[in-house]
Amino acid sequence: MKPAEFYMRDRTIHPPAYDRGYKTSVARSPQLPLLTIQQTASEITGPTFGHNDFGPLDNDLTMNFQHGDMPVGERMVLHGRVLDENARPVPNTLVEIWQANASGRYRHKKDAYLGALDPNFGGCGRTMTDESGYYFFRTIKPGPYPWLNYVNSWRPRHIHVSVFGTAFCQRLITQLYFEGDPLIPLCPIVQTIPDPDAVQRLIAVLDMNASVPMDCLAYRFDIVLRGRRSTLFENRLEGN
Repeated sequence: MKPAEFYMRDRTIHPPAYDRGYKTSVARSPQLPLLTIQQTASEITGPTFGHNDFGPLDNDLTMNFQHGDMPVGERMVLHGRVLDENARPVPNTLVEIWQANASGRYRHKKDAYLGALDPNFGGCGRTMTDESGYYFFRTIKPGPYPWLNYVNSWRPRHIHVSVFGTAFCQRLITQLYFEGDPLIPLCPIVQTIPDPDAVQRLIAVLDMNASVPMDCLAYRFDIVLRGRRSTLFENRLEGN
């Protein structure tokens, strides 16, 4: 297969490292120029992973943390494809997700939100893309939750997504939102993104064709790694 061409970076779609409306960006934004550190052979060549590293329920968040009962909330399917800049599939790629439960609470010891902690929902899963770049998860639709940005700040419903290359040092992270959520335009994090089209590329759309009758709805979220239509990644803000 002929290698795909690379497109020029479009730096106008990415948010600034520091934004006054996004309170925690104050501590996270660098104050000095960044340094490039040369990678060693161990970072470039490994560690690697494959299908043998997965359990049968790793991509089913409705089942992989069960302790006798189904988790509470709206069951859903999350699916899509990982593509390159020319819409060609990226196969055998590790995709991981993590999220809050239906009440908007994470299974994390430092999450102090008053939402209920579901004993049957762990909130994380992983899978590998197939030969067509396709991935698939079953999960619970996450709830919104408040956060200490300013008075009455709320995060929209969202799922964090991590995509790996051929080794663990090759990792991109983003988060997806859900079509029709009224909290999306109010979110201070979303408001840091200057390009409205880039925001739209972070929204999973309702996919009735993939929904399961009498079971769950489905949402589609395609991930584009580079190019003019690339997905915005949190840890690649310098451009695509």
